[in-house]
Amino acid sequence: MADIIDGKAIARQLDDRTKAEVDALVVAGKPRPGLTVILVGDDGASQVYVRRKIKGCEKVGIRSSEHRLPADTSQEDLLALIDQLNNDPEVHGILCQVPLPQHIDTRTVLGAISPEKDVDGFHPVNVGRLSTGTGGIVPCTPLGVMMLLETVIDDFVGKDAVVIGKSNIVGKPVAMLLLERECTVTVTHIYTENLPEIARKADIIVAAAGAPELVKGDWVKPGAVVIDVGITRIMGDDGKEKLVGDVKFDEVQHAKAVTPVPGGVGPMTIAVLLHNTAQAAKALSNGADEDADPYHDAPDRSLIYGTAEGAQAS
Repeated sequence: MADIIDGKAIARQLDDRTKAEVDALVVAGKPRPGLTVILVGDDGASQVYVRRKIKGCEKVGIRSSEHRLPADTSQEDLLALIDQLNNDPEVHGILCQVPLPQHIDTRTVLGAISPEKDVDGFHPVNVGRLSTGTGGIVPCTPLGVMMLLETVIDDFVGKDAVVIGKSNIVGKPVAMLLLERECTVTVTHIYTENLPEIARKADIIVAAAGAPELVKGDWVKPGAVVIDVGITRIMGDDGKEKLVGDVKFDEVQHAKAVTPVPGGVGPMTIAVLLHNTAQAAKALSNGADEDADPYHDAPDRSLIYGTAEGAQAS
C-alpha cells in the first residue's frame, strides 16, 4: 500500500513555524505582518477562499484586511487601490482574488502589485526570478507541492519527473522548482501524445491538469511518488457528489507515496500563502536575503503516515 502524505498535518506544522516567525518579528519591534485581500464581484468560490485566508491569518497572528468591491468596479479604480496598498507600510502582502470580472484585464492587475508584496508569486518579476533561480516569492501551490515532496524524497538529483498540465499557476512553476532540484522534467499538456507511456517512466508525477481521475493505475510505476493537485466535484455511483483529484486514487496504491483529495495539496496552498506573507514582511522590514532557499522551512518527514485507509478516514 502506498504511504499517504498528510497535507493537513504538514500544513499545520508550517502554520506553527509561520506563527513563530510572526511572533519573533513583533517581539523584535517590527510591524506585525499584514495581508490585504481584494475581492471584486460576488463569485461564490472566491468568497469561500477569502474567508479561509482571513481565518488562516488569525491563526498565525497575521493582521488581515479585505476590500470587497462591486462587480462593476472599473479597472482604473482597482489599479488605484492597488497603488495605495503598494505604498502602505502596514501592508506586506497583497492578494487580488481571481477570477476578475471580464472587463478587467487580469494580467494588468496582477502586474500592478509590487513584486515585494506579491505573496501569490504571480508578478512577472517573481515569475522571472523563479525561472532563473534568483529568488523572489514562489507561487503558493507549487511551493506547497515541493514541501510535500520533501517529506518523502531525500535526494531529487537525477529523478525523472513528469508534470501533467502546463498552467502558469501550477504546472510551469512546479517544473521550474523541480529543475532547480536537478530533476529531469517533462511537462505534458492536452496535445501530448503517448501520455501514459511518458508517465510510466516517472519517479515523480505531479498531476495538475484539472481532469478528474485522468491518471490511472497503469500510468504509475511501482515506487513512484504521486502528487495530485486536481480537485473536481463529480457525481458518485451512489448518486451523491464527491470530490476527486486528477489521479484514480484507489488504483495507485503500488506507488511509494500519494497525496489524497481532499486533504493533500489543498491545505498547503493557504499555509504557504501565510508563510509567504511572513517572509515578505521580514524582507520589507529587515532587508532579508531575497536569495534565501525557499525550502528552509520544509516540514519534517515524520508527518507521512500509513495507508490509504488511514488517510481517507481522516
